[in-house]
Parts: sequence; C-alpha cells; structure tokens
Amino acid sequence: MNSNKKVDLKIIILGSLGVGKTSLLQQYVNKRFYEDYRTTLGASVLTKVINIDNTSIKLQIWDTGGQERFRSVVSSFYKGSDGCILAFDVTDQESFDSVEDWRQDFLQRIRPSVGTFPMVIMGNKVDISARQVSKDKAAAWCKERDLPYFEVSAKNDVNVQQAFEALARKALQHYLQSIESYLTDSIKLTSLDPPKKRCC
Repeated sequence: MNSNKKVDLKIIILGSLGVGKTSLLQQYVNKRFYEDYRTTLGASVLTKVINIDNTSIKLQIWDTGGQERFRSVVSSFYKGSDGCILAFDVTDQESFDSVEDWRQDFLQRIRPSVGTFPMVIMGNKVDISARQVSKDKAAAWCKERDLPYFEVSAKNDVNVQQAFEALARKALQHYLQSIESYLTDSIKLTSLDPPKKRCC
C-alpha cells in the first residue's frame, strides 16, 4: 500500500467491569499506569498513530464500560468498528466466563461482511500471582475459536503493545479486503441481461 496513504481504524475494547480495559488503553497510548481508575461510564476514546507495513494508521480506540447495566449503551458504539479486543482478568474466573457473551453480542450486532472479524483476546493482570484462569485454559479456548491470545499486564507493560499492534495489523488487512470486495461488487462493466432483439 502507498506509504503516503493514511487509514483510520476504529478499535473497541470490551470486557467485564474491573478487568483493566482503561489501564490497558492508557498503557498503550500514554505509557502510564495508575492504581486507581474511575469506572468508565458508556465509552471514552483515545487515538494513536502507528505505522504498519508502510501504512500510517490512526487508531481510534474506544474504551467501554463493563457494567451490565451499560451493555445496551455500549453496544451502540459497535457500529463502524474495524477490530475488537476482548479483555478479561486472569485472577477473576467470572470475567473469563463472560468473554464468550461479549464476543457473541458483538458479532451479532456488527455482522462482518468479509471473512473473520479481527479480534484478539487479552488476559490481563498476569503480574498478580493469584490466578484463577490458567494460561493453558485461556489459550485452548482461543484456539477453538481461532483467536490470537495475549497474556498481558497493564501495570508492568507486558505484551500490551504487541497485542494492540497484532490487532491493528489484522484490522488493516480486513479493511483492505472490505474495500476490495465493495469495489468488485459495485463496479459491473458487463450487462447482466442478454440483449433484446429488435425488429422493424
């Protein structure tokens, strides 16, 4: 792709309350971590410009509230997404169990038109020893669904950049395939109907 070309991609982060979605986003965009974050109400947005495969990409990353009462509000932000991060807390089994619900809710609402929708799974808080979800269990779940899995720590900045940029690469590929598919479907140079015979 032309290196002068700039692409805007919308990424959304989903997951239960308290899994560290805001921490992950702040670590990736601003390289900082705070012990205490206020609960995200609805959604907040941060942007970051990166370069992948000689393409300048402006990521618009939507951090969403994880409380159940905000689920219907959060789903209104799905539209136009180019990629999705599903996050859970490795010290909280319930947050892992809810990942499939978040995934299904997202896929039902966005209905991807081309191939498999770009997603990655992040198991956050690997810096804490009191795990409830093993790496093997999470990896096996992801393998069944053909989803990349990253064990991350927003606090210690472990694998955060790698996970976001792996998703950005997948989202860019999906975006380019979508454009190609749209152009192929919309430009028809030959008539679909046989020509009608004219008589005098």
